[in-house]
Amino acid sequence: MKRVFLTGASSGIGLAIAKLLVAQGYEVWGTSRNLERIQKLPGLHAVGLDLTDRLSIEEAFNTALADADHFDVLINNAGAGHFDPAELLPMESIASQFQILVFGQIQLMQLALRHMQARGDGLVINVTSLASRLPVPFMAAYNASKAALAAFTMSIQLELADSRVHIVDLQPADISTEFNQSVIKTTNIDRYSTKIAKTWKIVERNMKKAPSPHLVARHVLKLINTVRPPPRITVGDVFQSKIAPLIFRFLPQGVRLWGLRRYYRL
Repeated sequence: MKRVFLTGASSGIGLAIAKLLVAQGYEVWGTSRNLERIQKLPGLHAVGLDLTDRLSIEEAFNTALADADHFDVLINNAGAGHFDPAELLPMESIASQFQILVFGQIQLMQLALRHMQARGDGLVINVTSLASRLPVPFMAAYNASKAALAAFTMSIQLELADSRVHIVDLQPADISTEFNQSVIKTTNIDRYSTKIAKTWKIVERNMKKAPSPHLVARHVLKLINTVRPPPRITVGDVFQSKIAPLIFRFLPQGVRLWGLRRYYRL
């Protein structure tokens, strides 16, 4: 049975993926900064990993690899978010978002690809976000980092066109998790306070109406069991995952901005 390295396995999408995969008989090495947060399940191996620390990334992956012997699948899923006006977002916060959502995940991808290429087989699933194409106001660093990982993923897909190692960009739309509770927010900025309040209200409303993370987990299982997985899939409700991206694809930038402002009531 396939062996999987999964980041962010303690909650939300990652936990749903871990539960489904081990229920199907897969062996999963799931990561978290806090090992106590990883549920004790048969087939789920807890791995301590801090994506802000390059040494932690390398040590965690190599230790898990030695334990597993090999990995058939890497799932880059761990995430974090900031909700602030882009104009005032500290550079330290932007750097943190890129380290966690781009640099750390690229490092893991390179580590995994090194041994997958040697074995001549493997699958990497990078969980980016629909926000890379339809950005959420006041989440500029998150939007930009997800877009960066999506672009990096597409570049590798070009370079590995003749390889049996497959790379997938999995872009969730709104999924009902506890992600919003972990988002770092700034709300006491006078000239932005009204816009921030309106946007956050809609973000919260969408989260409550969104599909459960089990939907993403089912798509991940399907990708793992597909001989030639698609290069990119979008997962979410029909409007967000199918209709909105299709419409936006053909609209000029000014109309896209107008539509998003209307959507978030800005």
